Amino acid sequence: MVKAVVADEARIKAFEDGVASSGAPRSQVGLVVGKLSASSDRALVYSLLPTPPTDAGEPACSLRAAAPSAGKAKSKGGGKGGATSSSDAPPTLQFDVDWVAEHARQVSRMLLGGMSVIGIYVWASEGSFKATSPAVLSQVIRVVSQAVPCYGSDFDERLLIHLSYSPRRWACRICEMASGSLRPCDFKFSKLLTSLQTFRCTYNFETRLNVVQAEPFKKVMSKAISHLTKEVQNAKALIDGVLFLDGMTITSESSHKVDFLLPFKTNLPVGECSLEGVAGLLLFAGSVSALAYLGPKESILEAISDLKADIIASLRSRLDIILDDDEADDDLATNDVENSLSLKATLVIFHELREPYSFSFPRRILIPWLDGSYICDYLQQSETTKDALERCKEVISLETDLEDSSILEPEVAAASATLESFWDVVSGASSRARARAEPSPKDRPSEQANSSRRAQGSSFSILAALFVLLVALLVGYMFAFSANSKT
Repeated sequence: MVKAVVADEARIKAFEDGVASSGAPRSQVGLVVGKLSASSDRALVYSLLPTPPTDAGEPACSLRAAAPSAGKAKSKGGGKGGATSSSDAPPTLQFDVDWVAEHARQVSRMLLGGMSVIGIYVWASEGSFKATSPAVLSQVIRVVSQAVPCYGSDFDERLLIHLSYSPRRWACRICEMASGSLRPCDFKFSKLLTSLQTFRCTYNFETRLNVVQAEPFKKVMSKAISHLTKEVQNAKALIDGVLFLDGMTITSESSHKVDFLLPFKTNLPVGECSLEGVAGLLLFAGSVSALAYLGPKESILEAISDLKADIIASLRSRLDIILDDDEADDDLATNDVENSLSLKATLVIFHELREPYSFSFPRRILIPWLDGSYICDYLQQSETTKDALERCKEVISLETDLEDSSILEPEVAAASATLESFWDVVSGASSRARARAEPSPKDRPSEQANSSRRAQGSSFSILAALFVLLVALLVGYMFAFSANSKT
């Protein structure tokens, strides 16, 4: 249970000063980026990200004048007092909940391990904040929480931070997701971003799965990622070449390299599994560049858990990007799938494929963000780093101009998935059997030489046997002849 919230002093106070001096509207909503720590009862706040205007140019948070009560409505025409009391009622806050949730989904996709969307903030006067029903505020937090995937996290709490400009002060509340109740908590500042430790790894993977009849593309890929999730969770970690053990501490504040040791696979190869009910085969292979941040007073175990969660979240984000792109452009008819050069993976029907189909997942890139930390984005084959920077400026509100040289591209080759039909699975098994039975072209000369030597050896053995038999007959005849001459 969260009892205290610690925010990065330099970043949060600079944000408050910027909003106050920029002539921002009298109400604003945005996201809280930080971490809910499993090893302590405190939450860490790294940054606040304002939700941009909607596609129609409307703000995500606005003020709505309070409706006068029945008593005030009657007194409004009878004298000044009723009108004055009605106009003095502070306006309430109203939110475009779906738009805030979509912003949270986009931001979550760009965050690395150890950072996530942990709540919302509201910039408003004290009167408007108190005039807004707590149920309205809780509903916004709930919808945002549902839009943000939290892999491996079971926290049932989120933050609500109120930045009041009249009077100017901070307040923080904890929202219980189950009940929707809001309770106050301590809020203080400290140096967080400059104290972060970085953990990096490159996770190489390859998995093969049989595809059951009539399974849609999303379910097939989700099964593959779930298979990899179990594999990653069971992996042991080497930190800077040293096997991680419980209670391990690291004194160095530099970046740490992590390698995962995977257990031996005990499942049968796909070629030896039963083909009953199989419509096709999925081969999913590639590498993921993962990164996680460890806050002050957090255990090394949390860094390993965050790094594993970042691997899985990255794969799921890439799948979501493919699905989002296909939903945005679904003009391709299903019956033209095989003949189209722009074949969409989501439209593949496995048992109708006549040849294997491969496609690449988006590549991950790292973009500088706060005090040496990074955010990430994903590039499709037709995109450049400029496209990624434009998205980050819109979603994360990047203010500084970045050079292309400062953007890291740790993934040289993109992960790929190959979809094969049932006939490819069967013919692949047959071809593998033939390959084991027949020599390859490269080995045929030596195989022929060995056959020639074996044939020559067999001929020599037959001649030798005949010679020995002939000698035996001659010797026997000579003994018989000598015996007859004596008698």
